[in-house]
Amino acid sequence: MTPFNFKVAKLATGRRLILLAAAAVPALLAAPASAQLTEALQSQVQTDKGAADAQKTINGIREKTQDAAGRYAQAMADADSLERYNKQLNEQVKSQEAEMASIERQLLEIETTNREVQPLMQQMVETLEQFVKLDVPFLLDERTARVQRLKDMLARADVTISEKYRNILEAYQIELEYGRTLDAYQGRLVGTGAEARTVEFVRLGRVSLMYRTIDGSETGYWDAAQKKWIPDASYKDDIQQALRVARGQGAKELLIVPVPAPKEMGRG
Repeated sequence: MTPFNFKVAKLATGRRLILLAAAAVPALLAAPASAQLTEALQSQVQTDKGAADAQKTINGIREKTQDAAGRYAQAMADADSLERYNKQLNEQVKSQEAEMASIERQLLEIETTNREVQPLMQQMVETLEQFVKLDVPFLLDERTARVQRLKDMLARADVTISEKYRNILEAYQIELEYGRTLDAYQGRLVGTGAEARTVEFVRLGRVSLMYRTIDGSETGYWDAAQKKWIPDASYKDDIQQALRVARGQGAKELLIVPVPAPKEMGRG
C-alpha cells in the first residue's frame, strides 16, 4: 500500500470518520431525547395510572359514602316509622287496658246483679205459682205447666239472666191479660160431687167463671168465697149467651153472670 493511497485512504477514512462523526451527532443527540421521551411517556403513563387508581379509589370511597348515607337515611326513616308505630301501639294498649278495666267492672256488676236478681226471679216465680193456686181455677193445666217451665228454667245454666227475666215477665203479662178478656174453652170439671167430666167453660175476666155440661143438662159457676163449684140452673140462658159471645157467634152485649157478693170493709 503506497503512502498516497494511505493518505487517501486515511483521508478518506478521516472523512468517513468525519462523516461518520457528523452522522453520529444527530444519533447521539437523538438518543437522549428518545430516552427522555420514553421516560416522559412512561412517567405520564404512571401518572395516568396513578390518577386512574386514585379516581377508582375516590369512586369507591364515594360509593361507600353514598351507600352509607343511603343506609343511614333508610335507618333514620325506619326508626321514625318504628317510633310512630310504637306510639300507635302504645295508644292501642292503653285503650285495651281501659276496655279491660271496664269489662272487669261490668263483670263485677253482673256478678252483683246476678246475686240480686236470682233471688228476685225465684220469688217472682213462687209468687206466680201461689197466685195460680189461689186464683179462679180456669185453664189450670196450661197455667200450672207455664209456672213449672219457669221453675225448670231458673235452674238452667245455659239460659241467660235476661232470657229468664223476659220469660217471667211474659208469664205475668199473660196472667194480666186474663183479667180483661172473655174466653170459652172445654176442660175437665172436678169437685162438684160427681166424677170428673168434660164441660164447656166460659170466663169473663176474673169476675166470673161458669160451666155447662156438653149435653146442657147442668150449669153452674165458681164461687170464689167458698172455693167450690156451685151448680145453678138459673144461669142456663145467661151462660148460653155468654158462650155465643165468647165464640164470636153473637154480638157483644150486656151479660148477666154470677159474681161474688161484695165484702163489707171493716171499720177503723
